[in-house]
Amino acid sequence: MATTKWTVDPTHSEVQFKVKHLVISTVTGSFKTFSGTLETENDDFSNAAVSFSLDVDSIDTNQSDRDNHLKSPDFFDAEKYPKITFQSTSFTHQGGDDYQLQGNLTIRDITKPVTLNVEYGGSATDFYGNTKAGFEVMGKISRKEFGLQWNAVTEAGAVVVGDEIKLIINVQFVKQAS
Repeated sequence: MATTKWTVDPTHSEVQFKVKHLVISTVTGSFKTFSGTLETENDDFSNAAVSFSLDVDSIDTNQSDRDNHLKSPDFFDAEKYPKITFQSTSFTHQGGDDYQLQGNLTIRDITKPVTLNVEYGGSATDFYGNTKAGFEVMGKISRKEFGLQWNAVTEAGAVVVGDEIKLIINVQFVKQAS
């Protein structure tokens, strides 16, 4: 069976994350530059191969000082590790519009298996005749498992940055011509 390749449409996609600050509020950030592909042999996307890459230098939390700190060796060390990558190991249809995506996430020089929940939003043809498919990907990771260890404690004993990172990725793929 022929393989169908899809590529990320960055204009209609976003990669966001959320982390607790001082345990009382949530900071939201995003990555502005990313790319990815999806390859499938099935119309329902089951068993698709997914590859994704983020440019660490494109991190944006709406605060340049915080962004620069996140790019520093305290966190992502963007100069030494410019990319965050994901390579799927399975993409399993769970029923309805739900899938489970498993794969290897690499942050800095640490690769760990992760499981993400995926909701298929559907497919449509745009004004230019391109077939597109939309997905919402959600999951949680521990930043410390990927070497993002920096933290501080306030005088009152509150942790400044939480360990759990929530991932929210809305991605639209464009079907490529055979």
